[in-house]
Amino acid sequence: MRADQEWGTIAELVQRAGDRYGDAEAVVGPRTRVGYRELAQRVRRAAAGVMAAGVRPGDRVGIWAPNTPDYVVAALGAVSAGAVLVPLGTRLKGGEAAELLRRTRAGMLFVTPNFLGVSYVAALKAAGPLPDLRTTVLLGESGPQAVPEGLLGWHDFLAGGADIPERAVRERIAAVRPDDPADIMFTSGTTGLPKGAVTTHVQTLRAFGTWAELAGLVEGDRYLVVNPFTHTFGWKAGILACLMSGATILPQPVFDIEAVLAKISTERVTVLPGAPTIYQSLLDHPARHRHDLSSLRLAVTGAAVVPLELVTRIREELGLATVLTAYGLTESSGMVTMCRRDDAPDTVAATSGRAIPGVEVRVRDADGKDQPPGAPGEVQVRGYTVMREYFEDPAGTADAFTPDGWLRTGDVGVLDADGNLRITDRLKDMYTVGGFNAYPAEIERVLTRHPLVADAAVVGVPDARLGEVGRAFVVPRSAADAEAGTELIAWCRREMANYKVPRDVVFVTELPRNASGKVLKGELRSRT
Repeated sequence: MRADQEWGTIAELVQRAGDRYGDAEAVVGPRTRVGYRELAQRVRRAAAGVMAAGVRPGDRVGIWAPNTPDYVVAALGAVSAGAVLVPLGTRLKGGEAAELLRRTRAGMLFVTPNFLGVSYVAALKAAGPLPDLRTTVLLGESGPQAVPEGLLGWHDFLAGGADIPERAVRERIAAVRPDDPADIMFTSGTTGLPKGAVTTHVQTLRAFGTWAELAGLVEGDRYLVVNPFTHTFGWKAGILACLMSGATILPQPVFDIEAVLAKISTERVTVLPGAPTIYQSLLDHPARHRHDLSSLRLAVTGAAVVPLELVTRIREELGLATVLTAYGLTESSGMVTMCRRDDAPDTVAATSGRAIPGVEVRVRDADGKDQPPGAPGEVQVRGYTVMREYFEDPAGTADAFTPDGWLRTGDVGVLDADGNLRITDRLKDMYTVGGFNAYPAEIERVLTRHPLVADAAVVGVPDARLGEVGRAFVVPRSAADAEAGTELIAWCRREMANYKVPRDVVFVTELPRNASGKVLKGELRSRT
């Protein structure tokens, strides 16, 4: 049997899980508890609604919403109808989200009405026309009077699919092929322009079936998904890994420490992956001891350096038997290396583990020569997890690969003698803010639109709570007064997602550059 036939498609996975796990809880929200069999039925209804809206196999369907049970149903319904899912990060501004919808020519969008005080609908409307967007569906239980003209409420969307025969829905599910694109996950390249990594059903399922096996995710686990569903880890290591394992998905819209502590206790959460800042917040919270956290058993983290002390505290103070670290990037389906459950604590803390089965990792210097253990170089990846392409970007796709077919990650790392990888730097200058990747070139493009700014460079600097935050070095067009930095940060908050906003601004007369004009960011970091 070929690997793609063995793993099948996401569309098939949902229906198989319904048959296999029956009435076991699949998704639990504040006001809903959905079993696996019922989830499969709901997904078929959602797929019928997508079909009724005229979405054809291969069409792009956007989703812009936080972690909720409705997100699970809508996303799975879209891919079950053969659509390619385009998740939009909840921290994006209206203009940023609209640009991705235009570029993918998405014909349908699932959107939350409001999140964290922001009207997503109003933000999209203000961003200008979306000529390809034919159908916009509001997630949630809004009454008919709450649905703006030209949009569909969730109930009306489902009602629109009532005339699609069950047989036609199942035929559409069966017609999805393992090698068909499943999603377009947006990242950023060295130019700062977001790039959409296209990955297939079989890549995703094989990768996160492996993730679930290595992590030890099992039937009956209760998985609090704090990682956003709009990001690779929340969607794939969260929703899909649970479907493959028979675990219960507990969506968490935002990381609120009090809410998370309460949910761990009341819902008997066993699995809690996330950025290191999540565990640090749990450990340091003064009310932690008033909550029963004894059900926790598995933590998987990464995206930043994990101190050995933190790994030890997670195990000893939170009582988690298994703490793992991993490394991946969007262009490799989010999976490259992972620690194993029997690894020593110092291996977990100091490295991101070894390549997962079926994936190869090498480290090369600037001349393209393989580096020996202990020597730094660019991390390059080859294997089934690597993306098919950047969406409609052949030049960008070509640049992402070496002549012999290895994916250039842009990260600098070191392999030890056992093949464990330690990431030491970023060629692309990316830094991680509380688990969210921030790309300086993208932020710099926005900064230079401000009339005050003649030139700008952004670097990541250490932060006790978030791991890293941005610091902007700005060359002003004229003499800046003491309030200029505050004004610029306030402007940034209106123009970009909050995690991208620099936390402080340093005004300089010029940026240090090399002979070719490239900003010397290493020198800027040394000033921090």
